[in-house]
Amino acid sequence: MQLRRKRRFFTAAESAEIWDRWRKGEGLKSIGRVFDKPSSSIFNHLAISGGIRPPSRRRSRLALSLAEREEISRGLVAGRSVRSMAMALGRSPSTVSREIGRNGGCGPYRAAASDRRAWDRARRPKACKLARHPELRRVVAKHLRRNWSPQQIAGWLKSNHPGDEALRVSHETIYRSLFIQARGVLKKALIEHLRTHRSIRRSRHASAKTDTRGEIPDMVSIRERPASIDDRAVPGHWEGDLLSGSANSYIVTLVERHTRYVMLAKIPSRDTQTVVSALIKQAKKLPDELYKSLTWDRGKELTDHKRFTMATNIAVYFCDPQSPWQRGSNENTNRLLRQYFPKGTDLSVHSQARLNYIARELNERPRMTLGYQSPAQRFQACVASTG
Repeated sequence: MQLRRKRRFFTAAESAEIWDRWRKGEGLKSIGRVFDKPSSSIFNHLAISGGIRPPSRRRSRLALSLAEREEISRGLVAGRSVRSMAMALGRSPSTVSREIGRNGGCGPYRAAASDRRAWDRARRPKACKLARHPELRRVVAKHLRRNWSPQQIAGWLKSNHPGDEALRVSHETIYRSLFIQARGVLKKALIEHLRTHRSIRRSRHASAKTDTRGEIPDMVSIRERPASIDDRAVPGHWEGDLLSGSANSYIVTLVERHTRYVMLAKIPSRDTQTVVSALIKQAKKLPDELYKSLTWDRGKELTDHKRFTMATNIAVYFCDPQSPWQRGSNENTNRLLRQYFPKGTDLSVHSQARLNYIARELNERPRMTLGYQSPAQRFQACVASTG
């Protein structure tokens, strides 16, 4: 008969190291190798609190300490009264009386055992705000189903209900209620409406994107772009890229820097002739005042950028190698779009009508960077001012 290996739990020090490594962005397998454990063991340890490091427990300054309990124990053995022990400790007699009564009485009372029981009783969970306010919980769930991020929801609530504390909640509380299912507040199915669909929180340091594109003839560097474009004060300057999927499928993504307004275009392939033609078609949908420049990475799909400029009179600037932050709005938008178009899926199955619907949904979401107005609101104001 094969003996079953005894399960070994992580010590407090090991748990702290696991959380430190997870926060730095290490993967489950990498952490598991450090502790000679499979990645599933590390995942299970992290998943209990949804990948969110639980706060360190601290004893309340008002609670009885182990030293005080030892004084009570010695006093009981010596036959001292509750009032005299309380006076010596600087505590209320009722505090000492309750301490003795809840731990077996005068005879069975033991300081160490009483201290352990008090520490365990202190774990009583406090209901979070979403659990205490059903209307707030309903509003949060409704907007999650509309694919709003927790930060957008929190900002929108703060903007629309400035005087009603019961209808305001932090984005962190929403995340915790989703990832820590033991709270029993928001249904786990709502995680599917988050951008990443992950079941636990992941460190922001866990991944980094690099750009290894080739050279493009006659390109104009972003360093030659006028300073007036950089500060986003003037509308009409766009950032663009291709979102890639399986089976060589792609979508053109365009974001206006001032308003964060998004446009999407379906393309059958990524060759420069096709991409440039799609960009020209999109440009002709807008007033000239709202499309003055385009910033792109160094992808070969824009090799024919001169044809685009000749057809539209729109200047094209190219980012430095491996510098995706120079198109920050577009990079952020592409991450948002992965909620609708997960990596590894075929993008060619989506019609232009579907892309327009998704762009409209993104444009109607409130944005923190816009003071929780939506890109659609800001863009319509720009259109009206040019009319």
